[in-house]
Formats: sequence, C-alpha cells, structure tokens
Amino acid sequence: MGKGVAIVPSVGQAVSPVNGTVGTILKSGHAVVLLSESGAEVLIHIGINTVQLKGQYFTPRVKVGDQVRKGDLLIEFDLEKIKEAGYNPITPIIISNTDDYLDVIETTSSTVTAQDKLLTLVV
Repeated sequence: MGKGVAIVPSVGQAVSPVNGTVGTILKSGHAVVLLSESGAEVLIHIGINTVQLKGQYFTPRVKVGDQVRKGDLLIEFDLEKIKEAGYNPITPIIISNTDDYLDVIETTSSTVTAQDKLLTLVV
C-alpha cells in the first residue's frame, strides 16, 4: 500500500497535507486520494473499517478535479458519532506510490496540527 503516518483526529475535519488535485473520493466519503504538485499520490483514509458506515457521518467538501492547497478542508466528519458507532477514527495518510521515492520519512512529533509537515519524500 505504501509508507505513511496515522493521525488520531481531535476534530471532525480532514484537511489537505499538500498542494495538488483531488484524484478520487470514495463513494462513502471516508477517503480521498490527492495528487500532489510534486507527483505524490496521497491517500487519506478516515478511520478503520469506516467504509461499513456507507457514508453516514462523512461529508466531502471537495470533488474530483478540484485544486487544493495545504490546509484546505477535504472532508468533514462526525468524530463523536463514528466513535459511538464503535469505529476507531485513526486516520492513515499513505503515499501510495512510495516506490517512486528513495525513502519516505515520517514526522517524529507525537502531536501535529493541520500545517505541520507529516512526511518527507526523498527523491
């Protein structure tokens, strides 16, 4: 699948970690793939097994083809309802084309904000 990080969200918003284009939004609204300006394919997947919610509690705020900047809102979700439904909200952020890079280095910080660098891609 690729290298990346996993974030435990504190608010019900997934924001873009890169400047790029929205490549895919899953029908259920729980995941999005971004194509960064530098060529990275970034998968953001909100929660574990949340596809089973069939879109309940997820509201995409972008559409395929939209240009996004770092920090732009991608998906709003009801964090508390997801937890109450028994799902872990941990959110993997994966570089799906990891093989295109010499290395993908994760942040060493245990707490991050929307503007923090999560990954460094070594070309």
